[in-house]
Amino acid sequence: MSEEKVASTAKPVSWRAQAVQIAAIVGIVFVAKGAIAEPFYVPSGSMEPTLLIGDALLASKFPYGYGAASLPIQVTLPETGRVFGETPKRGDVVVFRWPGDRSQAWVKRVVGLPGDRIQMRQGQLFINDHAATLKADGVGAAEDENGNSERAYRYIETLPNGVSHAIFKVRDNGRLDNTPEVTVPPGQLFVLGDNRDNSADSRVAVRDGGVGLLPIDNLIGRADAVVGSWDLGMRSQPVWTWLSGFRLARFFTSVQ
Repeated sequence: MSEEKVASTAKPVSWRAQAVQIAAIVGIVFVAKGAIAEPFYVPSGSMEPTLLIGDALLASKFPYGYGAASLPIQVTLPETGRVFGETPKRGDVVVFRWPGDRSQAWVKRVVGLPGDRIQMRQGQLFINDHAATLKADGVGAAEDENGNSERAYRYIETLPNGVSHAIFKVRDNGRLDNTPEVTVPPGQLFVLGDNRDNSADSRVAVRDGGVGLLPIDNLIGRADAVVGSWDLGMRSQPVWTWLSGFRLARFFTSVQ
């Protein structure tokens, strides 16, 4: 059986053309990360049980518009506000540049909008003197960055606007369970971690390692989905067992 040989008619591609193609691909990826969505990794347990250590998040850029914080690489630019800017809704989980070091990306939940009065009373959140309701939802385990875990009471918290989500309470009368009432200024947000006894959020000043009141211009995007998850505790196990650390049930799930 004979075979026909086909001569290639393709012209050799010059190094300049290849460089242009590579630059175009890099540019498309850069634009997509800057304008559409960007992946982030969760290194701490401050948002448990909503987000776990080892989750890979996808943050959508378009819901809140675009500013210097939206860029996929952090550069120092003059603050010029946001293009197509929108204010988050109460209950949104947001990714943002930490005011103490804008090279760091953090994730928390928005509970207070400009003009809101926010206070914690005996571990319960109050927004404009309206209590966020708490419904007991069993017991879970709050994990820390070292792989240790402790018993945590799980509650379903419902904000005054009807948004519900799970939170953890490790102890009663925690150091952040009672706070002064704060009125959120224009252009800023009040954010909390869902792991209420293990979150340096708007209850803690930036100088003390917290978020303080978060400038809206620091927003990167809205955390919409967990696209992957791996139990970091598996790092201490033999390599051949690492595949069992993938939390397949969390892959491609929405963030509530």
